[in-house]
Amino acid sequence: MPASRFTQTGNYRVRYQQDQTIFATYAEQASLILGLGLLLLLPLILPKTMLRDVNMILIYAIAVIGLNITTGYTGLINIGQAAFMGVGAYATALAATKLNLPFFLAIPIGGLAGALVGTIVGLPSLRLKYLYLAVATLAFQVIFEWGVGHSPLLEQGGSISMPKPVVFGIEDSFLNHNIFWYYIILPVLVLLALLWRNVLRTKHGRSMIAVRDNDRAAAAMGINPGTAKLTAFMLGSLYAGIAGGLFAYFQKAVVIEDYMLHTSVQLLAMAIVGGLGSLPGAFLGPMFIVTLDRLMGTASESLGSASIFPEGVDVASAMKPLTFGLAIVLFLMFEPRGLANWWRLTRMYFKKWPYKF
Repeated sequence: MPASRFTQTGNYRVRYQQDQTIFATYAEQASLILGLGLLLLLPLILPKTMLRDVNMILIYAIAVIGLNITTGYTGLINIGQAAFMGVGAYATALAATKLNLPFFLAIPIGGLAGALVGTIVGLPSLRLKYLYLAVATLAFQVIFEWGVGHSPLLEQGGSISMPKPVVFGIEDSFLNHNIFWYYIILPVLVLLALLWRNVLRTKHGRSMIAVRDNDRAAAAMGINPGTAKLTAFMLGSLYAGIAGGLFAYFQKAVVIEDYMLHTSVQLLAMAIVGGLGSLPGAFLGPMFIVTLDRLMGTASESLGSASIFPEGVDVASAMKPLTFGLAIVLFLMFEPRGLANWWRLTRMYFKKWPYKF
C-alpha cells in the first residue's frame, strides 16, 4: 500500500536539522505558546498583592537557572550565588546613578560584571572539587559581604536608591509598579531560558554535563574540564548578575541585606527542591519556596496573635526557618530529583492517557 495513504501520527525526522530543534514534539511547541499566552494575561487575573510575589519568583528563577548551570549541569557546588547577584546589583546601581545610563544598558553591565567576577571566583575549580570548592565559594560570599560593608563607594552596605526607568515614554510610576516590572522581567526570563536551552545543544553544554558525570572520562574524550568549569561559572554568574540588576530596580534600592548568605542558601534550596540539572525545576523551585514562605508568614501571624502557647515561647517566629529546613530535608530524602520529576511523571501520564500509566 502506498505510504502516502497513511496518516502521519508522530514527529518524523528525516534531516539532522530536524533532530537539532529545541522542542522535540509539536505538543511542546503548542504548550509553550499557550503557556506564554497565559503568562501575558496573568496580571489581569491575579490580585495586585500577589503579583509582587510572582515578580520575585521570576527574578529568583533567573538566578536559579544560573545556579543550575554551575551546580546542576556541571556539578560544581556554589554557595555564593547571592554574592554574584549582589555584584550585578551594585554594578547596575553604579551604572545607573554614577554614569546615568538607562536601565536597558545598566542591567547588562551588571550581568557582565557578575560574569567577570564569577570567572575569577571559578579559577579554584580547576584544582578543587566537592566540599573544598563549596568552601571556596562560601569564602567569596563572606569576602563580598565584608567588602561591600567597608566600601564608601557602595555606602558601606547602606541603601543606594535606584532611578525610575522609562520604557517607550512610560515611567514606572505611570503604571502599577508590579505590573510595570512584570512585563519587563518576564521577557528577560524567557530569553535567558531559551538561551540556556540552546547552549545545552552545543558542545559547551554537552561538555558541562560530561564533566559533571565524570571529569576524567570527559578529559579522555578530548574535553577540557577546566574550560567547561570556567564557562559554567561565567554563565551562572552572568544570570545571577542580571537577576541582581532586575532585583535592584524592582526593589527601588540596593542594600547588602538582600545578598547575604541566607539568600544564597535560599537559592540553593530552590534549586534542590525544583530539581538540579532541570530547566523546569528552575521555575518550580522558586515557586514552591516563595509560596511556602508566604504561607508560613500568614500562619506565623495567626499563631502570634493566638494565646495557645505559654508566654515566652516564640513559636511563630520559628515557623519559617523550621518549615524551610524541613522542606529541604524531606525533598533530599524522598524526592532527590525535585519537583521536576513530578512534572516529568505528569507529562508522561498525559502522553499515555487513557492507557495504563
